[in-house]
Amino acid sequence: MFGRIVIVVLTAVVLWAILARDTGAGPTPRYHTVKQGETLWSIAAASYGGDPRAGVWKLQTRNGLDGASIVPGQRILVP
Repeated sequence: MFGRIVIVVLTAVVLWAILARDTGAGPTPRYHTVKQGETLWSIAAASYGGDPRAGVWKLQTRNGLDGASIVPGQRILVP
């Protein structure tokens, strides 16, 4: 009896893991076009509360930036 319950539970878990899909119901991506004189620091300070260093790191990693250099007209994703 216990063995059957374990098999049913394991089967349910495996089916759930196979059939679970992303619904795409997450927030829409937010982009920012860099203006003259803006820096990652100023964008992070305006977009995130608290210490801008964490925001700069998020912007760099999300956009695949090696450094802090950005240019006017560049479009970056703001996570």
